[in-house]
Amino acid sequence: MKLVELKGVTFIEGGVCAAKGFRANGVQCGLAHKPLGDAAEENVIPAAKKKNDLALIVADKECSVAAVYTTNKVKGAPILVTKEHLRNGKARAVIVNSVNANTCNPDGVEKATKMCQLAAKSLGIDENDVIVASTGVIGQVLPIEPIEKAMDGLAEGLTYDGNKRALEAIMTTDTQEKEIAAQFDIGGKTCTMGGMLKGSGMIHPNMATTLTFLTTDVDITPEMIQHALDDIIKVTLNRVSVDGDTSTNDMVCILASGEAGNKPITEEDGEYEKFRHALYGILMNLARKMARDGEGATKLVECAVKGAESDEIAEKVAKSVIGSSLIKAMIFGEDANAGRIYCAVGYTDASFDISKVDVDMASAGGTIPLGRNGNVIEFSEDLAKEVLKEEEIQILVSMGEGKGRAIAWGCDLTYDYVKINGDYRS
Repeated sequence: MKLVELKGVTFIEGGVCAAKGFRANGVQCGLAHKPLGDAAEENVIPAAKKKNDLALIVADKECSVAAVYTTNKVKGAPILVTKEHLRNGKARAVIVNSVNANTCNPDGVEKATKMCQLAAKSLGIDENDVIVASTGVIGQVLPIEPIEKAMDGLAEGLTYDGNKRALEAIMTTDTQEKEIAAQFDIGGKTCTMGGMLKGSGMIHPNMATTLTFLTTDVDITPEMIQHALDDIIKVTLNRVSVDGDTSTNDMVCILASGEAGNKPITEEDGEYEKFRHALYGILMNLARKMARDGEGATKLVECAVKGAESDEIAEKVAKSVIGSSLIKAMIFGEDANAGRIYCAVGYTDASFDISKVDVDMASAGGTIPLGRNGNVIEFSEDLAKEVLKEEEIQILVSMGEGKGRAIAWGCDLTYDYVKINGDYRS
């Protein structure tokens, strides 16, 4: 899908390896959802099922780090360990596995700690400088043996162009690669930021909806990078909904090496705003990619709200529309049912005058007015079909009360979503 461009930000290739001083790798170590016959005894997945399932990202030098985590009361063991390791705002490496979430297990913290120790030993660094993350099935014990066997090879295979191998390793039900990188100027220095994301199901705007790993060579303090991440998450990853479920292992982290050579960013000045702008460009486009690749999805849906009394009300309306299962199903069936949109706007937990609300739908196929002043109006079904047959659909809501604006992203709801989640463990 096409990236949304921003002024002053130039998109490039390279993902998490695009910024100076970052290497990555991914390998297939043999994790499995459940025992697979005789192969399970050796922790080896048959050739037909092979996919990288263990990734490593390493910086050449210690980095300033920031992270945001799920708001679910059930938190995966890797999050608990990572939070402890990032108390000083510094880190050097990320170790992450897919297939098994290492959550709701009595030995979870022990296994997550062991992953950090194994990575640290192979890299010759302190285990407290390692971020650990896991994604996959919840409630199954994580076998540490295949990870231990693969660790030395994983570290030895690190390269400055290993981003694709690492990206494959974090994917679960994802069907599309989600990575991005960009260059921008700070203080006359060319700076770079890159990232990769996994996320397809169990996605709802409740922070952070995903595992996302970002790298940059900007010189910035841990305090300022955390401030920027907290702000940008609210208007990007925290505005995506696929199915209304919030995972237990969601994590977004960013490592800043400082190798671009810019004057260190220590306060909210103009250079900080440039960094924040670039971070928005990266996370906004990753959010769109995640929404488009929702489990079983065929279309990206964007709800843009304007004219609200405040940005907060606009955000609530956008999230309400994008989270509606009826609207998601409507988009899949290509049925322009404006009543469903008004319904979702109407049950938003906010105060506004519904009699002022207008609704349109738009895509590359055109724009069609569906409602005015709180009422559904007559429209061309033929034009509606042209609009809805496109891959990217916009729902445009005008509140008529102020200057508040917000955008949220989601996808359609298809038969395949049930098929995928009906037998996820197998």
